[in-house]
Amino acid sequence: MILVTGATGNTGSSLLRELHASGAGPLRGLTRDVARAASFPDEVEAIEGDFEDGASLKRALAGVRLMFLVSRMGSDADILDAARQAGVEHVVVVSSITVQTHPHLGPAAENRAVEQLLKDSGMAWTILRPTQFASNALWWADAIRGHQPVQVPYADIALPTIHPADIASVARVALTEPGHRGRTYALTGPEPVTARQQVATVAAALGREVPFAEISREEAHRHMAAFLGDEAADAVLDVTGGDVNDELLKVRDTVSQLTGSPARPFRQWVSENAAAFR
Repeated sequence: MILVTGATGNTGSSLLRELHASGAGPLRGLTRDVARAASFPDEVEAIEGDFEDGASLKRALAGVRLMFLVSRMGSDADILDAARQAGVEHVVVVSSITVQTHPHLGPAAENRAVEQLLKDSGMAWTILRPTQFASNALWWADAIRGHQPVQVPYADIALPTIHPADIASVARVALTEPGHRGRTYALTGPEPVTARQQVATVAAALGREVPFAEISREEAHRHMAAFLGDEAADAVLDVTGGDVNDELLKVRDTVSQLTGSPARPFRQWVSENAAAFR
């Protein structure tokens, strides 16, 4: 049995579809809202649960041997301990490329701590460290739908943004094929793309102008801190332009090397999700 946590999220839902299509065997998707599991492929077991609830955790892990973990859905130490006790053999966890590019930042330290918990758990492990998600563009969806300007700092800093489905593809390979246990993979998209270019890509998909304005870091921080908090807002601003480095900007071929298919460009993500901006 393979358990996919965050199964209705951008990466988890793609992973369930890929595992099902590949005939990976019994599959279980964990979600906090089972009503959202209507999109699961046939024969995938949907289980409603919350990793902060012990009984729910035990129910989700029963019979599981392989697990895809989205961290911080509860106490990661407790989750991993429960997984080991349930007989889970291999865990693939989504971390962040900032563990290696910006280890001094608070969110990076949190991801590094989860990685270490997994390494110390006694279970086999694979760590995925993706860069900025293409789906982060959904932060602009309300403004675009309302024909308001998209306001961003660092408009012309280009990051190798990754399609969440590529993270899922690598996770499928790591879970189902040999040779990936004890490995850490940094994942990026196929090319750098700036925020200005991302908004232009959305505008092209919509067939209309999308107003765009570059704002200062200070103004962006005021907006972001309201829902992220000060530390997380500063971290996001650093890694999206305020404190970039060559390691963060590097385009990697990990996705194509592991999956045999080229990484999906940002424009593909937009074409698949244009309805969210209409």
